Amino acid sequence: MVAAAILALTISSCGLFGERGPVRIAAMGPINTAASPLNGELSATNAALLDATAQGLVSYDGEGQIDTGLADRWTVTTDGRSYIFRLREAKWANGRKVTAKDVAAILRTYLAPNSRHVLKSDFPEIETIRAMTDTVIEIRLAVPQPAILELLAQPSMAIVNRGIGWGPMRARRVGRAILLSPAPDPLAEDQQAAEAAANDPAASIELVGTSPAGALARFKNGYAHGVVGGRFSTLPYFAASNIGRSRLVVDPAPGLFGLSFVRAEGFLAIDTNRDALARAIRRDRLIEAFGLAEWQPQLTLRPSVHTRDSGPAALLPAWADYDDASRQTQAKRIVDAWRAAGRDIEPLRIAVPDSPGGRILFAYVAADFAAIGVPSRRVTMASTADLRLIDEVAPNDDALWALRRLSCRRDTLCNRDAQDLIDQTTRNIDIGQRAEQLGEAEAVLTRYTPFIPLATPLRWSVAAQRLTGLRANSRAQHPLNHMIAATN
Repeated sequence: MVAAAILALTISSCGLFGERGPVRIAAMGPINTAASPLNGELSATNAALLDATAQGLVSYDGEGQIDTGLADRWTVTTDGRSYIFRLREAKWANGRKVTAKDVAAILRTYLAPNSRHVLKSDFPEIETIRAMTDTVIEIRLAVPQPAILELLAQPSMAIVNRGIGWGPMRARRVGRAILLSPAPDPLAEDQQAAEAAANDPAASIELVGTSPAGALARFKNGYAHGVVGGRFSTLPYFAASNIGRSRLVVDPAPGLFGLSFVRAEGFLAIDTNRDALARAIRRDRLIEAFGLAEWQPQLTLRPSVHTRDSGPAALLPAWADYDDASRQTQAKRIVDAWRAAGRDIEPLRIAVPDSPGGRILFAYVAADFAAIGVPSRRVTMASTADLRLIDEVAPNDDALWALRRLSCRRDTLCNRDAQDLIDQTTRNIDIGQRAEQLGEAEAVLTRYTPFIPLATPLRWSVAAQRLTGLRANSRAQHPLNHMIAATN
């Protein structure tokens, strides 16, 4: 079935149809109109749909910059601890007015202790969320958090009231597709005219969720102006499509892409053994196998970003200055010493996506492990594993994000010394002390080796000439309503 879909990509394009019709977007993955931020991580397809129909207090524009959302303006108190948002005039899709009380309750639900919200642990500094008036909401922090707006702009922070959104677009199903049109301005004097303008086909988006091969086939054959939701795991489908390289949009997004140790038993119980596995990977060789120059290797536990909020430079491991051959020799000595003591190494179960990219990734990692005498086998992401792939874009420039993500989570190991330092850094309001504690926490975690960093996260899209609003950006955010705005 996959082979047939890839073969279909070689069919010559019949050209994109009328430029005045809806913008047609093919998303990789099925669409679930009932997807909720409360149920954990959202797929790229569902995140795009949710962001279009129920943005958060703020949002991202087409270049990954903070834009208005449900709030049309906001202020920050001089101590950096209170963010006060004034809500725009808005209505839920059922016609009821959106109030600050509604919004405060929804945000508190997202961040409640029993919530499964994917960003819940990235909001540890919040003291209160309250409605000050019917249209004003305050988020009060225990310590300043300059990067909180980036968190609030994430699609998973969309304001959804029991499955009902407020805009900026509204959705209805048309066959297999979701047709998105602008929500009428509730302040317009002529509501009939506002409704008519919102229903202009040229201002609409037709969103279809399908397989990676199917999405690219739709673009190749003129049935889509753009494809969204690409990752490393699906990049081989693009290589097979023969779509022009100029149509590929690659986001330079910082984050985590690598293998997390999920158990510390046997060979993996020793820090130096885990470090040996991290040394053994020939990252440049791995990335070259995917044939994309924009994809970059990464050696550090946290991304190397350079902004006012990103803290000190990321800490390189002790072996960073050695070449690949030297690293593998060092790693093999550690493995040989383990075996010389009469101890075996069970094949490591490595969980990666069951996809062309996942299989390529495993083949190269397994070969490097085998070269130092460590056997391994591939398992699915849902299986019990010894190492599991983490592939996540950083939601903001907080230097602590990656350290929090890699410490004492459900899918990571837990070093209490590192976690105590992370907690202290989180609570500290002194910038200088905070940077010093961050460095200490990172040093402890780097020695502990809970994670094998491989590369930067890879996010890609495909855009026809009409989609000038689909631009590469460091947040890997491509709001559907901004694609529309760029085409008018």
